[in-house]
Amino acid sequence: MLFLWLPRFATDRVTRPGAVCAGGRDRPFALVRETGRAATLHAVNRAAEAAGVFAGLPLTDARAVVPALMARPAAPAADVAALGALATWATRHTPWTTIEGPGDGGAGGIWLDITGCAHLFGGEAALARDLRQRVSGFGFSAVRLGVADTQGAAWAAARFLAEDDDGEPPGVALLPEGAQRQLLMGLPVEALRLPPDVVETLRRLGLRRIADLAALPRAPLTARLGPLVAQRLDHALGRAPEPFTPRPPVVPWRETLAFPEPIGRTEDVTRAIATLCRAFRPRLERADKGARRLLLEMARVDGPLLHRMVGTSRPMRDAGALTRLFRETLDGLDAGFGIEAMTLTLTAVEPFTAKQPAFVRGTGAAPSATPGATGREAEVALLLDRLRARLGAAQVVRPAPRQSHDPDAAVTHAERAPAGAPGTWPATAPRPPRLLAPEPVEVLEEDTPPTRFRWRRRDWRVARAEGPERIAPAWWHGAQPPAPDQARDHWRVEDAAGHRLWLVRDGAARWCVRGVFP
Repeated sequence: MLFLWLPRFATDRVTRPGAVCAGGRDRPFALVRETGRAATLHAVNRAAEAAGVFAGLPLTDARAVVPALMARPAAPAADVAALGALATWATRHTPWTTIEGPGDGGAGGIWLDITGCAHLFGGEAALARDLRQRVSGFGFSAVRLGVADTQGAAWAAARFLAEDDDGEPPGVALLPEGAQRQLLMGLPVEALRLPPDVVETLRRLGLRRIADLAALPRAPLTARLGPLVAQRLDHALGRAPEPFTPRPPVVPWRETLAFPEPIGRTEDVTRAIATLCRAFRPRLERADKGARRLLLEMARVDGPLLHRMVGTSRPMRDAGALTRLFRETLDGLDAGFGIEAMTLTLTAVEPFTAKQPAFVRGTGAAPSATPGATGREAEVALLLDRLRARLGAAQVVRPAPRQSHDPDAAVTHAERAPAGAPGTWPATAPRPPRLLAPEPVEVLEEDTPPTRFRWRRRDWRVARAEGPERIAPAWWHGAQPPAPDQARDHWRVEDAAGHRLWLVRDGAARWCVRGVFP
C-alpha cells in the first residue's frame, strides 16, 4: 500500500504555476473560511508559516503579524474535485486509487494499492520516486510518500517518517516487509489516524507513543476510550484487515467498430460514423450530457492511423447532425488498402440542456422547423459547426466579453465565451462599438475638452460633452505602479448635428479620437 501525502494541497492548488493565483507561492498566502462571525485561516503556504501564521488563526490576528498576507476564500468543493482529478491521474501507476481529505490545514492525500504493479516500474522505490517527481512537477510542494504492508502503516510513514529532502528516494519512506511494528513503535499516537480529542485524552493519560499503547491491556483501553484506538492499532500493525474501497474506474467516452472486410468508399465510412454516433446516444441520455468535441480514428490495413476531429457550438446528441459534421472532413480521405477499424472518442462532454419545441409552427427549437427565434439560433449553431469542420476551429470565431476596465482588453475573440466570462456585455460607461487607433486632432479652441478642433479635414464644434472618465493601466499586474502619465482621460463629445466622438487626452496632454458612436 502507498499513501501520497500533500501537506499544503489546498494552497498549492491555488498558487501553483498556471493557477488562478500564480505567484502566491513566494509570498505569504492563506485560504480563509468563515467560522461563525469571524474569518479564520483554513490553510497557509510555506512562506506564511515561516512568517509566523498558521491554520486556525483569526484573519485579523494574522494580518497583524503579517500585514502583506495574501488571502483568498477557501473552496472545499474545488479542493475535493482537484484531489479527485489527481487520484484519477494516478491510475497510470495502479487502477486502485482513492482520496483522503482535504482535511484541516488544507492537507490532502491519495491512497494507491500498488500490489502487483510495482514491478512494472522497476520496484516499489522506483515507482514511488517516479510518482513523487511527477506530482512535484505539477507544482505541489512538500510531497511525501509512505509505502508499507498496511494502510495505517503507509499513512504513518508518509506523515512521520518521510522527509522532504533526506532519504533515498527523497521524500519517501519505504517500510520493509515485516518491519512495520519495529518502525512504528517510536512514533507519536497521532500516527494512528485518531481524532484530535482522542489524542488529547491519550496525552493527558501520559500515553504519547504507539509503544505506550501497545503495552496496555485491551479491555481497560477499550472501556476508557472506545474500540477505535485498538482498531487503529491493529490496522497499522496488520493484526486486522482494513477494507480498501477504490474510486470507480473512469469509463471513457469511446466506441469502436471493427469491419469483417476493409472499407474504403466515402459512403461506407459515413455509414460507419453514423453507427458510432448512434451508439453514444443512450449513454449520453443516461448521463444527461452532450458531445462537444469528437475524435475519429480510422485504422488502415497498411498501418497508418487517420484522425478527424470536429467540435460543436453546444452540447449535442443528434447522430445525424454529428455525422454531417464528420462528412465535411472526409474530402480527400486516403483509405489506402482499406480501413479495418474505427474508434470514436468524445474528448469533451458537457451537461445537456434540452429545449421544449413549441406547439406553434415557426417557433420551435428543432433545426428542421420553420425558422423562429429559437429555430434560427439552432440553425446558426449548426452552420457554424459545419464551417468549423470545413475551415478549422481557429478560422471561425466571434467577439466575446472579457472582464476588464480597459476597453482595449474588454473584448476577446474565441469560438465561445471563455471560462469565467460574463454571459452578457458588462454595463459600463458607453463605449464605441468599434475602437480606432488613436488619431490626433488639431485643437482650434483650447478648453477641456476643446470646444473646437479639426479631425479628418473637418472642423468640429462641441455642443455637449460628458466626462472625464479616467482609464489607467492595470497596476495590479505589474511589480511597479504605472507612471502618472500613463492614465488617459476620455470624453464623449457631440456636435450640433448629433455626431458623437470618443475624445481622449493622454498623459502628454495630446488630444486624439479613439472611436465614433453610432
